[in-house]
Amino acid sequence: MAEILNRRQLTGLDETHLVTLTDGHRLQGEVALAFTALQSDARSAGFELSIASSFRSFCRQLAIWNGKVGGTRPIHDDQGRPVTIESLSPREQLHAILRFSAIPGTSRHHWGTDLDVYDSAAVSPDYSPQLSPAEVAAGGVFDRLHCWLDARLAAGESHGFFRPYGKDRGGVAPERWHLSYAPLAVTCAAQFSAATLAFCWGCEDVKEQMLLHAEIDAELPQIIRRYITVPEDWCFASPV
Repeated sequence: MAEILNRRQLTGLDETHLVTLTDGHRLQGEVALAFTALQSDARSAGFELSIASSFRSFCRQLAIWNGKVGGTRPIHDDQGRPVTIESLSPREQLHAILRFSAIPGTSRHHWGTDLDVYDSAAVSPDYSPQLSPAEVAAGGVFDRLHCWLDARLAAGESHGFFRPYGKDRGGVAPERWHLSYAPLAVTCAAQFSAATLAFCWGCEDVKEQMLLHAEIDAELPQIIRRYITVPEDWCFASPV
């Protein structure tokens, strides 16, 4: 059986379920082992599979969220074009941000099962991955890596990793760079609920620190269905 996380771990308030990799990124131990195996396969194929983002705490996700609402962090549309947050109504702001960023407490990155990847061999050492549509589009700097990953996923040779946002379902935009370790992630997803989120937001009054919380409250059931719940066909794995 996959390990059951407690509510604080599921929502990024507790980090005791993680191990630290040599590059400083953090994942659950089983996920780290699987990623190391996928990384070795990638290296044999001529890629340097690297992590741009792994575990994110609630506080880190809150900083990202508030930065985007406040206009200090960039927001882009599906084509990678900048969005001017000040030109949108609060509800429009909410949905523009949800297209690419999770509400604090709801991110899959809290679980230690999900990570964003890129090919560090394809760029200079000082390159900072943007995790943008242009980077992973056909002909983009990381397209070759993801074509290789496409083939591995299709063949069931990805060591348990799949893409929860591999296609556009009208919620979160396709994120070719986002991999999730299915044997554990499906269990985490099954544990998550509105009650889990209510528990998280009730801890230490964190909800009051979150911008647009009134707009989130007004649409929470729809937000959960559209942006948080991922259909079961996202992977070829089930809880073990």
